[in-house]
Amino acid sequence: MVFFNQWGKFMMAGAGYMARWEIDNAKAIMGSSKLRMLLGLMLIPVILGGIAFADDIAPILPDLLGGKKSYSPAFYSFGIFMVSIAIGIGAGLITGCIGAGGGFIIAPALMSAGIKGILAVGTDLFHIFAKAIMGSVIHRKMGNVSVPLAVVFLIGAILGATAGGIINRVLYEINPVLSDAFITTVYSLMLGFLGSYAMMDFLKARKAGKGGSAHGGGEGGDLGALSKSLQGINFPPMVKFDHDLVPGGRQISWVFLVLSGALVGLAAGIMGVGGGFLTFPIFVYVLGVSSMTTVGTDIFQIVFTAGFASISQYAIYGFIFYTLAMGMLLGSLLGIQIGALVTKVVPGITIRGFYAMAVLAGFVNRIFALPGKLGEMGYIPISPSMGRILDSIGIWAFFVVIGGFSVWVIGTFIVNIKNLKVEEAR
Repeated sequence: MVFFNQWGKFMMAGAGYMARWEIDNAKAIMGSSKLRMLLGLMLIPVILGGIAFADDIAPILPDLLGGKKSYSPAFYSFGIFMVSIAIGIGAGLITGCIGAGGGFIIAPALMSAGIKGILAVGTDLFHIFAKAIMGSVIHRKMGNVSVPLAVVFLIGAILGATAGGIINRVLYEINPVLSDAFITTVYSLMLGFLGSYAMMDFLKARKAGKGGSAHGGGEGGDLGALSKSLQGINFPPMVKFDHDLVPGGRQISWVFLVLSGALVGLAAGIMGVGGGFLTFPIFVYVLGVSSMTTVGTDIFQIVFTAGFASISQYAIYGFIFYTLAMGMLLGSLLGIQIGALVTKVVPGITIRGFYAMAVLAGFVNRIFALPGKLGEMGYIPISPSMGRILDSIGIWAFFVVIGGFSVWVIGTFIVNIKNLKVEEAR
């Protein structure tokens, strides 16, 4: 039970940090006229191709661009672009309002919309890379990057991302259904654990009468016993950091950085996430890196990890979809802005409850999709009709919860526009 609580706090801290990174990035992009113009230029191919020529282009698209033959029904069309915007808005509302990474729901949502798991993963990675490279160009926190720490960490991250991409591609070559089943299983385990802990945490806080903050969560500034032990192991070369905070700085063996990077890269390569939800708690709680150094270094690693994984492991093999990526980017930027404003007029305890429900909805979505896929491969005795029924239940449960939450947040935003304007003016 102690391990469950500690690991739950670990993941919640990571999810909370990832949300703050997303919010900062969205504000940086939407607050810059140059970056808004760049976003508009990036959308021109989608608008021209998706609206004007979709019907003519879809049948002749090469497979690597998401041709109908390879990735049906995720072919180039205006309809799938609108679906991706809606998914991006939902994820953005969760990130901005709840203060936890809404990116967890993107891959399950895309798979529920009929998109193959490996394409959902690759596209989500590319969307994260686009957002990171745009937001980080002017991000002031980039000044806190520890270059030695980041470089050694990235060695492991690149190895891990490569392994994750290879695993997904090999499984897809063996059987596309097996690939979907594997990605579904990984998401089921992660969302099931995180959702259970978040719901227990919410019920405990409500029972104790604690409101809490929507974007709460400590950052673990002090060294714990584990961090002290790891930093005390002298296995050269030693990487030094935090010179500005501690006389003489701190140091840790390169081995632990490479192993941490490999874990983050593996998660990024398999799940289609930037890895920030793991990097922050690993750096702060395990390796003993200060929060300030962690923030800048993590922004740096997300750009390279997501960029390397999305391009080298997915894009060149045809497993990203530009239309979807741009739709999710546009939707998430809008959703994050609205969600972040709503936190000013909604009690923190309410938002924490919605977060638990959203994560559990993602878990139900993936766990109900799994029997049909396993039955299709002959691993369990289940009829195709029963598999489709369970899958439909999971899809409906997921979109009802996420859709209901989105309607509630947007409605709350519209009703409180006047109050929010007064709050912003202060």
